Amino acid sequence: MTLIVDILVISKVTLHPIKPPEVRSSPNPVKTPFMNRVLGFLLLSFVWLACSTDESRSRLEVRLTDSPGDYEEVNIDVQGVQIHRSEGNQNSGWVSLDVKEGVYNILTLTNGLDTLLGTADLPSGRISQIRLILGTNNSVKVDGNVYVLETPSAQQSGLKLNVQTQMSPGITYVITLDFDAARSVSLNGNGGYKLKPVIRAITEATSGAIKGKVTPVDSYPAVFALAGTDTVATAYSDSLGFFLLRAIPPGTYKVTFDPKPGYTPKQVDNVTVTLGVTNDLGEITIN
Repeated sequence: MTLIVDILVISKVTLHPIKPPEVRSSPNPVKTPFMNRVLGFLLLSFVWLACSTDESRSRLEVRLTDSPGDYEEVNIDVQGVQIHRSEGNQNSGWVSLDVKEGVYNILTLTNGLDTLLGTADLPSGRISQIRLILGTNNSVKVDGNVYVLETPSAQQSGLKLNVQTQMSPGITYVITLDFDAARSVSLNGNGGYKLKPVIRAITEATSGAIKGKVTPVDSYPAVFALAGTDTVATAYSDSLGFFLLRAIPPGTYKVTFDPKPGYTPKQVDNVTVTLGVTNDLGEITIN
C-alpha cells in the first residue's frame, strides 16, 4: 500500500542558493571558422526540430529538505513524485517525474541541505499541485530503538489546495519539499509512532532565458550566450527565424550569431538575464 500526499505549491523566491548550470569553456564563436562546424550544419535539420519543441517547455527539479525534529532518525520511503498540470482534469492531469526511489533519513537534510528527488522537462504553462507518493517502509529512531511509522488510512487522500504557478518557456524551476519532522511524527497511545506528513512546498525560478528572431530566416545562425569566453548556452534559429537560449544564470552576457556562409557573424553586447524572466531581443538582422 502506498501513501499519497497532495501538497500545495507556494510561489516564493527564497534566498536558498542554487548552483548554476556547469559552464563549458569554448573559444568565441565569432572567431571560429565555419568549416569547424560543417558537421553541425549537416545535422541542422534535426537540431531545428529539437529547438522548435524545446521552445515551449520548461525544466523542473524537485528537491527534499527538512525542518529539524527531536528524533535520531526519521526515515521516509519515497516512491514517486507527480505534478498536476492545469490543462488536465483532476484525474488525468498528473505527470510523473523520474524519481530516485528509496528511503531517505530526512534529519540529514537540515540547515540548508537538500537532495534531488527527480527532474522533468514539461510543457510550459500552469501547474497546480505536486504529489509525493510514499511507500510503507517508513520508520523513526528514538533512544536507539527503531519504530515502524504507522500511517492512518485517511492520509491516502491527502490535502488538496489549488494555487497555480506559471512556468515560462526556457526557464528552470525548483520545487523544494520542506518536510517538518517535528510535526509529522507523533506518539500513539500504544507506545508506537504514527506518520502524518506536514510538508511545505516552495517553488522558485533558478534561471532566466534569452529569445529573439533573426532575419533573414535563411541565414540559419548558431546562437551563443557567452560570459567572457565561456559558452553558457547554445541554440539554433528555426525555420521561422526564432531562437531560445535556455536555463541561463542571472548576469550580463554577449550573444553571438554565427550564420551559414554568405552572411556576416554578429554580436550583441550587454544582454541582461534576470531570474525567472525571458529577455526578448526582438528582431536581429544578419547581413
